[in-house]
Amino acid sequence: MNAPMKTYASRLGKGSFRRILALVRKESWQVVRDPSSIAVGIVMPMVLLVLFGYGLSFDLKNLPVALVMEESSAAARGAVSGFELSEYFETHQVKTMAEAERLLMDKTVDGIVRIPMQFARDAEAGTAEIQVIVNGSDANTARIALGYAQGAVATWLAREAAAGQVLNAGATIDLQTRLWFNEANDSTYFLVPGLIVLVMTLIGALLTALVMAREWERGTFEALFVTPARPGEILLGKTVPYFILGMLGLALSVVGSQILFGVPLRGSLWILVLVSMLYLLVALGIGLLISSVTKSQFVASQITLVVTFLPAMMLSGFMFDIRSMPLAIQVITHIFPARYFVSVLQTLFLAGDIWAVILPNAAVLAVMATVLMTASVFATRKKIG
Repeated sequence: MNAPMKTYASRLGKGSFRRILALVRKESWQVVRDPSSIAVGIVMPMVLLVLFGYGLSFDLKNLPVALVMEESSAAARGAVSGFELSEYFETHQVKTMAEAERLLMDKTVDGIVRIPMQFARDAEAGTAEIQVIVNGSDANTARIALGYAQGAVATWLAREAAAGQVLNAGATIDLQTRLWFNEANDSTYFLVPGLIVLVMTLIGALLTALVMAREWERGTFEALFVTPARPGEILLGKTVPYFILGMLGLALSVVGSQILFGVPLRGSLWILVLVSMLYLLVALGIGLLISSVTKSQFVASQITLVVTFLPAMMLSGFMFDIRSMPLAIQVITHIFPARYFVSVLQTLFLAGDIWAVILPNAAVLAVMATVLMTASVFATRKKIG
């Protein structure tokens, strides 16, 4: 390249940088002056963190159950004590099964624990049974309640075995359990990390799509194209402020998870930031692409909710285990970027730097970010032409 061409390229590079910087400055002032952007970028993360952290939980506490003791032997009282001393049950002693069934029917209790007649004799013979009846209208709650009931009985058997009172063959088994990655067995530990996905989806995809579509509607976006700025420079200047806003939402979510809920971050903070940046680029690319194609705030908001927010909540593993879904739905989840981000988040927060999980998911997000950003620039140029 000769000297004049080098001088021209240098001026072109400097001019491009100045244009991008001016666009970033303009868009930043617009974000600061727009209450909706501040609400979505700063207020919404804290509201979601509090609502999901305190209001949403898959753990059951103080589940009301009716206790029916058809005999009052020491063995029966010991078995009942496993439920009375458990933090997961709130016991109500009744005299007959008919009364317990009435309480279950009118939803005063959610379960019945029945100690039958001759329980002590059957326990000595190794044939004792404890009847547990739960309200199955909520299948998930019923399964959890049955698991807690088994735990209460196991606790009683362990106490009997420790005291040297072997009631049956099962009592001689020393059952040792341990929960990896979530020792407290607290659903908040995996709900709060997954909440970061919703926050960054709202900021990156929904907010960007709405703001950009609004500018398309008002005609201010087209007005920028009569300036020397190129389409790529305009899109970059538009997205940088929302990228910074998304990273601010990430910081608020991480700090809030540590201060409010004590959720551990066992992995590297820098890896968390890098992977979050990749996902935010993906979300920004989706928002830009949708707004470029639709140019309508209403249509853009509806498409963004269906394409990003709902899959991030329902099909990412944030609330429901993907492995429990039908095979066809499991295959569909692979097209949604939130699936890969949730996997990395839960690994970093609860397990640590597990590269076998982090690297493949981060690579998919990087490819998605590249494709979506390129498609956004192409769609914008096509609309201009």
